[in-house]
Amino acid sequence: MRQIEVLFILAALTIGMGGCKSSRTAAPSEPTTASTPAAQPQPPAPPAATAPDHRPLVVCFGDSLTAGYGADPGDSYPDYLQADLDARGYHYRVVNEGISGNTTKDAVARLDHILALKPAVVVVELGGNDGLRGLPIADSRANLDKIVATIKASGAKVALAGITLPPDYGPDYIKQFDATYTLLAKKYHVTMLPFLLKGVYGVPGMMQADQTHATAAGNKIVAGNILPLVLPLLKK
Repeated sequence: MRQIEVLFILAALTIGMGGCKSSRTAAPSEPTTASTPAAQPQPPAPPAATAPDHRPLVVCFGDSLTAGYGADPGDSYPDYLQADLDARGYHYRVVNEGISGNTTKDAVARLDHILALKPAVVVVELGGNDGLRGLPIADSRANLDKIVATIKASGAKVALAGITLPPDYGPDYIKQFDATYTLLAKKYHVTMLPFLLKGVYGVPGMMQADQTHATAAGNKIVAGNILPLVLPLLKK
């Protein structure tokens, strides 16, 4: 009898242990998510190509009076000349080739660069620094002669803009200096403006404090002085 009770107890324990074991379920594994690559930054779009400008050139070849010394960018006389031509329907591009401090000798050294631009018209404004430095008239005249002759020989048209000197340089020197522009204009049959700063020099608000260079308002007048020289040389 004792043995039968022991057998019943062992059977019950075996069934209980089996039931507990069968009730355990494995925890489901965590779903795995595919990792998405981070978005790569896109390179900036290339700048839009600028259409080449095939307009014929009007080159303003000179010194600080052409460069616009002392005036803000966009306020030189070539800038205003461009605006004047645009307003009148002339399809030309004005190029400022003024370098402050240039003498006629310096300009001769730049002739190859000017001709390489293949200009249709060149406005020559040079000689003022020669005069202010009291350089020999014969030298300045020879340099300007070479400049005008070389440009004309290239097939470009020339407009000559003259300048004069303060009275303290003496009447003889000033007379010879001024005559240079007239002589060259006649020799090469080019249009000539006797005094670039006509209507500007000595006029309040038109000249800078140095009384040598035009203000923005003065450069606008200078462009108006140059315009009648240039227009007959252009085509619409």
